[in-house]
Amino acid sequence: MTTTKPFRFGIVAGFAPDLGSWTAQARRIEELGLDTMFATDPVGGLDPLTLVPAAAAVTSTLTVGTFVLADPFRDARNLAWQADSLHQATGGRFLLGLGVGHPGAGKHAATLGREFLSPGERVARLADTIEVLSERPERPRLLLAGSGPKMLALAARTADVVTFSWGPRTTEDQADSIVDTFRSFAGSRDVELAVNLTAIGDKSSPQLARYTGVDVPQLVEEKAVTVVPENPAAAGEMLLRWRERWGISCVTVNSGYAEPFAAIARALSAQG
Repeated sequence: MTTTKPFRFGIVAGFAPDLGSWTAQARRIEELGLDTMFATDPVGGLDPLTLVPAAAAVTSTLTVGTFVLADPFRDARNLAWQADSLHQATGGRFLLGLGVGHPGAGKHAATLGREFLSPGERVARLADTIEVLSERPERPRLLLAGSGPKMLALAARTADVVTFSWGPRTTEDQADSIVDTFRSFAGSRDVELAVNLTAIGDKSSPQLARYTGVDVPQLVEEKAVTVVPENPAAAGEMLLRWRERWGISCVTVNSGYAEPFAAIARALSAQG
């Protein structure tokens, strides 16, 4: 499905050895002309909601957000207060990303004294959290991450931005199915669609291979929709095709690829 939405580009940052390096990273992302800096949950071992304000404080135009907060880690009403505070304090530059937590997040939830329920129960609890957020007279924009039918249905009803959390080896045909499922739920509702890239280019990444069980060259060979070429023109052509095919206009990648990602963003800027 074609969209006329302009491209937006975000960096997902998951490492903060100290506050100085975190704020330097925020400044650099803004200098590169990228739109958003997202904090993972957690950032290393740190709470992202303690770091996001620091990124906002040292930048002036950068959107700051979470990618994505695990709903089971937090009390809904306290989260609503924090999100509202960040929304007001940043002048609307905060984007609240929420999810149900990956399967391995139960261990961290236990350290916080929080329940980590079944996947279906976590989706239902997230829906309750969103209702609490909606009680506020004004809330930040809401990003939801998901690929299963229950999460896509919830996102279709409530989210401003949806990022498709498909696996690293997802093919175009598989992506078609996920996007079509979301569209069937969303109908005519206007939602910004996003994708998080696994890598840029075709160089091997042992760290990625350890984490996902598949390395970048294999993803390229399999034509996975989670990798784009490092060449800005070729990457731009691919992203334009994805926007035409799926309506995806928001693209994110981890901070290790910030420089080549910025080059791709510059190459596309004149084309909207």
